[in-house]
Parts: sequence; C-alpha cells; structure tokens
Amino acid sequence: MLSVVVPLYNEEQSVEALYGEITAALEPAAEQFEVIFVDDGSTDNSLAVLTQLHGETTNVVVVNLRRNFGKAAALQAGFLEAKGDVVVTIDADLQDDPAEIPQLLAKLDEGFDLVSGWKSRRNDPWTRRLLSRVFNWATAVVSGVRLHDVNCGLKAYRAEALRGIRLYGELHRFIPVLASYRGFRVAEIPVHHRPRQHGRSRYGLNRYLRGLFDLVTVTFMGRYRHRPLHLFGGVGLLMGFAGFLILCYLTVIKIGGAAIGQRPLLTLGVLLVVVAIQLISLGLVSELITSQHEERMGERERMDSVVEEVLR
Repeated sequence: MLSVVVPLYNEEQSVEALYGEITAALEPAAEQFEVIFVDDGSTDNSLAVLTQLHGETTNVVVVNLRRNFGKAAALQAGFLEAKGDVVVTIDADLQDDPAEIPQLLAKLDEGFDLVSGWKSRRNDPWTRRLLSRVFNWATAVVSGVRLHDVNCGLKAYRAEALRGIRLYGELHRFIPVLASYRGFRVAEIPVHHRPRQHGRSRYGLNRYLRGLFDLVTVTFMGRYRHRPLHLFGGVGLLMGFAGFLILCYLTVIKIGGAAIGQRPLLTLGVLLVVVAIQLISLGLVSELITSQHEERMGERERMDSVVEEVLR
C-alpha cells in the first residue's frame, strides 16, 4: 500500500490534473495507492473541487483543516491519515513531476528509509534559487546532513521513519534531518522540476529566515536532546576558562601595584565567569529534566525507538 500526501492551499486549478498524473505514474506499476489531499484552509474553490474528486474516485481522501495552519500542520495531518507502508509527499502546484515517484520508490528499495528529491535544474526566479542555495548550504553545515535540496516537496518515506516525528512551525523543511538524527538512512536523487503553471509562489525571504531559527531548534534537539549538559556545559567551561585567565592576569598586575578597578577587562572577566556558572547550571537543570523524561518512558518504548531489527 502506498499513500501519496498532497498539502495544498488555493490550488483549485491544479488538483485534478495532479491526481491524473499521479494515477498515470502509479497504475502501470500495479501499485495499490491512495491520494490524501490536505486542504490547508483554502479560500478559493479547492475544497469543492476535492469534494467532487472524492465522489468520483475510490482512492482519494480529503482532509480539510479549519484554517491555514501552514505546510507542517498539513503534512502532519496527512501522515496521520496515511495507511500505506510507504508515504510519498508532493506539492500541489504541478512543479513537482509525479512521473518521478517510481524512481523514488526504486531508491527506497535499495535499503533507504527516506529518499528526497533534488531539483537540480530549478524553474524558479534566480532570487529564489539563490536563497534556496544559501539555505541548503547552511542546513548542511549546521546539521551535518548533506543534501542539495532539503526543502524539496517530492519525497518518499518508509512509514516507520515518520513515526514519532512531530511537525510544527516550519519543521517540515527538516524532515530528512530529523529522520537522520533518529538513525534512518537518507538518500537523494535528482528529479525533474517544472515551471509553475497556476497561481503564485508564497515563499519569500521571511520564510527562509524563520527556517534558520527552526534549523537551530532541530539541530539542538537532534544532537543534544539527551545530553544538554554537553552543549551548555561545554560553552560554559570555555567562557569560564577565558574569564579565569583574565582574572588571573589582573590579579598578577594588581600584585605588581597596577590599578585595575577602572579597567573594562575586569568587568569582562567577572561577566564571563558569572555567565559560565549560569550556563553550567542550566545544563544541569536540563539533564534533570531529561532524566525524568527517560524514567517516565518504559524500557520497551525507549528501546523501540533505537532498535531496528531483532533476529532470533
């Protein structure tokens, strides 16, 4: 069983054509599939078109959100409704080509858990291409997950890779990063990208800026969720050591008779030591919270999140 999740907002002109292309791509492979359209509070006739399409077909599921919550919430709603062992996501604007879905599935069969599309030749304005390139570079540097196009809407997942992932804000951009941090195997293949036929793009500079903040959140939660003291304590020790050296230097010259009371260096040294103590204390408190969370989890639940297979 294959589930295709399509988040959309004001795409009344595209949804019927998209469903036709998805069907044309999957029926020759004799795949049993469902298409889950998630209407993210559209203000045009998208819901009416989807309702009609649902009445005319047997494998279309329509999820209607109360208002526009954003793509992350739409994807989360679609994932919760998906019945398939494999889940494919694709944007509704027809820029992603459904004919690429069999290639994504073939890559999954090589042993990967998530396969992301790479729009190697994008049909977008140069400004958006530039912003996307900078964003993808920053994501690779900060997260350590090397993908050319982490934000491509065309992806294929094994269902187990999505279990436990909670999407909110702009975190849908970082599903490959979240999956990689949880130990799933991530791959990428080039896919065909088409010019936009209807409507206009709703992505701008502000979304990329918000995405950078979310990148910090994802990286922190992925790398330091179970060892927060390593982050806060590490930074605190560096700052405390620097402050200690400054204060030792000032102590030596004070013993030599120099006046240090009006020196900005004295304020800096004291500030570094105080902030270091605060950071280490924050790390210890975070460790206490983390340990309590681990204690509340059952042993089987905790192991299920890390064990892939047991052969007896």
